[in-house]
Amino acid sequence: MVAFGLDSAIEVASGVALLWRLSHDFNPSRREQVEHITLRIIGWCFIGLATYIAYESGSTLIRHEAPAHSIPGIIIATLSVVVMPLLARAKRRVAAGLGSGAMHADSRQTDFCTYLSAILLSGLILNTVLGWWWADPVAALVMVPIIAKEGADGLRGKACCDECG
Repeated sequence: MVAFGLDSAIEVASGVALLWRLSHDFNPSRREQVEHITLRIIGWCFIGLATYIAYESGSTLIRHEAPAHSIPGIIIATLSVVVMPLLARAKRRVAAGLGSGAMHADSRQTDFCTYLSAILLSGLILNTVLGWWWADPVAALVMVPIIAKEGADGLRGKACCDECG
């Protein structure tokens, strides 16, 4: 649940960067520069998320730490699995309309929030039903290189889609 909270904090940081980027949409002379800076900020958010997931999941596996049973955690993860894909789709539509690679990258971050929520939910269920305490951290570690690649692309200023930016 702590990693889920950090994922949400990183999502908020990415959103704040996007708000800053959108506030410069009315200044065409700076739009491209601000778009590039925002894409790099979002890239750093991906790198931060990948680093934290690697650390937290790795240390959980080393300590053989089973997740705590949490009904509110299950409810929040379930809601996230339902709501986040809708939000990601809406962000992609806006990204295409604005031609913004940064907005599209942020939609990918929302996709990862969905995946991590599904991993958390599955891990909680697998631990409860089968005693597989390790399922959540192992699945989260699988996501690390994928998230890190998105971060590296953002840091290079490479938009993660062809139809944007």
